Amino acid sequence: VTDSGFAFSELNFITKHKDEILRKGKLKRNDLVLTTRGTVGNIVFYDDRVPFENIRINSGMVIIRPVDIDPKFNYQLFKFLKNDFLSFASGSAQPQLPIRDMREIEVNLPPLPEQKAIASVLSSLDDKIDLLHRQNKTLESMAETLFRQWFIEGAKEDWEERELSYYGDIICGKTPSKKIHSYFNGDIPFIKIPDMHGNIFLFKTADSLTEKGKQSQTNKTLPPKSICVSCIATVGLVSMNTIESQTNQQINSIIPKKDHYRYFLYLTMKSSYDLLNSMASGGTATLNLNTGDFANIPTLYPGNDTLIAFQGSVETYFNKIFANQSQINTLETLRDTLLPKLMSGAVRVTF
Repeated sequence: VTDSGFAFSELNFITKHKDEILRKGKLKRNDLVLTTRGTVGNIVFYDDRVPFENIRINSGMVIIRPVDIDPKFNYQLFKFLKNDFLSFASGSAQPQLPIRDMREIEVNLPPLPEQKAIASVLSSLDDKIDLLHRQNKTLESMAETLFRQWFIEGAKEDWEERELSYYGDIICGKTPSKKIHSYFNGDIPFIKIPDMHGNIFLFKTADSLTEKGKQSQTNKTLPPKSICVSCIATVGLVSMNTIESQTNQQINSIIPKKDHYRYFLYLTMKSSYDLLNSMASGGTATLNLNTGDFANIPTLYPGNDTLIAFQGSVETYFNKIFANQSQINTLETLRDTLLPKLMSGAVRVTF
């Protein structure tokens, strides 16, 4: 359960017999799931679009089952209440969200017809955002298919290997001194691993730097569409920044030396997930792929003409992904602006 929905990349299955004897934790359609341990406050809606009929949750989550409330409105309401939930979280090593405190939150519920009208407005935005995300997954998958056809299935014996640093400057990020408050909360994105999840292009980040903060470590600045790769703890996420940015030390980035290297490098890194994780293991509890080893990763070099041709074949896909993600960012801003106003009654809808 992530902050953007169910993630089914890693699943655990149980037998039908085990499912029948378990008493708690089984979802019904229109249930909400709220994470209450570790990463607290993520909320997902088990509606008809989720492709599994039988799902159980673990003990780090709770089920919220709608009673005498429109299910879609219930989902929007709990998203609205997320900050209230987070204020109740306790524990530093592993945050916990006490259910007893959540039960004490008072909310004003509009009449059911108005609930449905509010849910319709917000759900229509969610549906458009979801459609654009699914389009982007399809487009990225098409680009990945071309990459495999060109450079794995169609690899030629006379192609060389070069170190990754041949293709671009390798930058290991750094966090400016947190003691200097004037370095933070400006207009320059400061990329951290949570910003990268599910994002090919990074249009927004949780943290930012001021111009003064950027100048304190100007050699860490990334031009637009650099390739950012997570290399500590969560290894193998790959994203590209949309405007001049910096990252923290958990991310190594590639600034391509030529434009036609860009999407080849992005897709090379995406296809290297297992390699990156094996290089980062090193026998320690926390995965860590250092910048030197990252820069030395053996990388296929099929020749300049081939790279130019490949860039031309996939650039349309990435341009469309960029446009879609820009629209997603706009729609999310609109939705997040409307949500508190609709839930508080500051803005009313006709029904």
